[in-house]
Amino acid sequence: MRKKDKGLKKGNKWPYLFCLPFLAAYFMFNLFPMLYSFQLSFFDWNGVGVKKFVGIQNYITLFTKDPLFLKSLGNTIVLMVFSTPITVFLGMMVAYLLFDIGRGKRFYQTVNFFPYITTPVAIGFIFSYLFDWQSGYINKLLVGLGVISEPVYWLQSVAASKAIVVIMVVWRYLGYYMTIYLAAMTSMPAEVYEAAAVDGATRFKMFTKITVPMLKNTTMFLIVTSIIGGLQMFEEPKLLFSGWASIGNGQTGGPGNTVLTTVWKFYNDAFNMDSKLGYGSAIAYSLFVFIILFSIIGFKITKGRGGEDE
Repeated sequence: MRKKDKGLKKGNKWPYLFCLPFLAAYFMFNLFPMLYSFQLSFFDWNGVGVKKFVGIQNYITLFTKDPLFLKSLGNTIVLMVFSTPITVFLGMMVAYLLFDIGRGKRFYQTVNFFPYITTPVAIGFIFSYLFDWQSGYINKLLVGLGVISEPVYWLQSVAASKAIVVIMVVWRYLGYYMTIYLAAMTSMPAEVYEAAAVDGATRFKMFTKITVPMLKNTTMFLIVTSIIGGLQMFEEPKLLFSGWASIGNGQTGGPGNTVLTTVWKFYNDAFNMDSKLGYGSAIAYSLFVFIILFSIIGFKITKGRGGEDE
């Protein structure tokens, strides 16, 4: 028995050996860069010169002397707050409509999912053409219908630019949310709906009293992940407004920096000609803290509204 136990103990090393390649790659490409960038946030460094330790001065400057950071954070929160509920609501509605559809179900699901797998650059070109001042299809349609008398410069308007980014985000991620909701609806027991139909419940009541409560966990997951993704927003405004010059330092962020997001601000500070990697790291970790806080708030709100888990 002792020899057998000894052999078993020797065999226990193999699982750890098989995990070593993953652990080495994770440490090299994930854990080490995270720890190094956190250390870097306490230094003033442009990437090539000598590092200068400044302590928490980067964070102090960020919140007290950099109005663009606070503006970018406010822009990011506004875009996230508007895009998240719209995408979640429309994703649920589209999934519910397609769930019981007969012919063409797969076709409509595929068409709605296409924007999610489309490259961001292509999406940027699509919306640039749609809202272009001279040749945009939105202006042509509105002028043709008599809604407006002359073309509107949508990408120059402060209010319209935020709305366009929200529309862009909703259009891009609607198919993903629809797919997640469809998967959740497929796993619902049909007996519950049959019993409700026997009791005379209408489709609206079955949706509000059965479907929505049973989708609570799915909705919670989508809201939290949408908050995380919304606070990391970068591609959508960058592709639409990268040509705009911002005030003062040559950065870009739409008219009056109205769509400058926090990640875009980080990109401008960390990787422009006058690179400030330490300051950029401070922006990244400040955003990380805000993501944790908003994720906890979103989780608490959705859990509180949903009640206790079944």
